[in-house]
Amino acid sequence: MPDSVYKIIELVGASEKGWEDAVQVAITQASKSLRDLRIAEVVQLDVKIDNNKIVMYRARVRLSFKYEEK
Repeated sequence: MPDSVYKIIELVGASEKGWEDAVQVAITQASKSLRDLRIAEVVQLDVKIDNNKIVMYRARVRLSFKYEEK
């Protein structure tokens, strides 16, 4: 992988199922417009609470992909 450049973006995925699914949501959505995804780093996990119950899991994800100039 000589002379490669990668860009990193930060996304937040959300799911009612759990944190792993929230990460998958972020990656799936990003893959619709980005090519050559490389690494996903989960940097923060949190939950939304309503009436003392967890109603939403959220994962903040740093996602890297190969940068290509056009």
